Amino acid sequence: MTFEIRKIRTAQGRKKLDRERAEYFRLMDQGVSSREACRIVGINRRTGKRWRNGTNATKKRPAQPAHRVRAERVFSASRHLTLEERLYIADQVWAKAPVRRIAADLGRSPSTISREIRRNRHPTNGQYRPHAAEARAESRRPRPKAGKIAQNPELRDYIQERLGKRWSPEKIVQHLHRDFPDRPEMHVVHETIYQALYVQGRGELRRDLVKALRTGRARRKPRRQAQQCQPRFRDPMVMISDRPAEAEGRAVPGHWEGDLTIGKDGASAIGTLVERSTRYVMLLHLPGGRGTELVRDALVDAVTALPARLTRSLTWDQGSDMGRHHEFTIATDVPVYFCDPASPWQRGSNENTNGLLRQYFPKGTDLSVHTREHLNAVAAELNSRPRKTLGWETPAERLSTLLKVR
Repeated sequence: MTFEIRKIRTAQGRKKLDRERAEYFRLMDQGVSSREACRIVGINRRTGKRWRNGTNATKKRPAQPAHRVRAERVFSASRHLTLEERLYIADQVWAKAPVRRIAADLGRSPSTISREIRRNRHPTNGQYRPHAAEARAESRRPRPKAGKIAQNPELRDYIQERLGKRWSPEKIVQHLHRDFPDRPEMHVVHETIYQALYVQGRGELRRDLVKALRTGRARRKPRRQAQQCQPRFRDPMVMISDRPAEAEGRAVPGHWEGDLTIGKDGASAIGTLVERSTRYVMLLHLPGGRGTELVRDALVDAVTALPARLTRSLTWDQGSDMGRHHEFTIATDVPVYFCDPASPWQRGSNENTNGLLRQYFPKGTDLSVHTREHLNAVAAELNSRPRKTLGWETPAERLSTLLKVR
């Protein structure tokens, strides 16, 4: 090998490791493990992982794409292993070659090779013989296959007897393992029993036994399909991807994030509004609950009290409490943008503020007992608290500064 580990081991930057990088991937293409390739080349394992998986863009360097180690396929492009490939596997197994090297030579997954050797070797002496392996694979390939229950009358009678006693398939499976611990031919999973009952034409179990199931259904109830899904709200949502770019940059004030802080048993709530640029907080008083009309009215009252330059947009999650968002937009001329499902980081400022509010309103407490005056006092205290993200200014100071400039 002409490659030599460099003698100077101090950090020299990414471009200085071009030869090491090329040698690392050459070894990986030969089937050498990443750990061993890193040891041979003389790099840290994390460096090898970063080369393989790529990196995201940062302020100092652009993104690096992932490198796919994939040797050119030697034999057939079929999804099934061919006889020629099995002959090659047998030769390499006899030579005690590692599975990963065999997989790299054939352009197959290592799990494919290891599974082939495990399933198709001789059941007695464990030797891998290519022609016998080909015959075993061919014998398993025909479809449809006869079910396990249909092939075993004892197993079928056992299941039918207990289904007649209204046992669930899961209970039957557990008792099969208990009553026949050393007989794998008597072991099935509960899905096998359901398939024998539901799938037409298999004839493994009597069809009348479905009446003994708790649901009593003769077939599975299909899940709701995409075309059957009802819209989340009556009025169409405008997603966060359509929100103005100025709101993302936080340079222009007037873009708000909103949410509800929920009290005990979900029966009470406090509305929270956070201005993205200054982190200024406003709390909504909801003593009567968190119905859509109550939330709409509280938002309208809060927004209409603000200067026009501070009412540019509102970002909310897809909670049902915002069902009257269109009416809110008509009343205030403030568009509402909705986050993607299960994506709380898209309202990061609001999520952080909700965490701060738990110092004043602990979880599991009734939030309806707090008066509007108390909520205003809590908001004022939060707005006068210095924030690291604002350079240790308070939200009130930052908002006052922006309003004077503009």
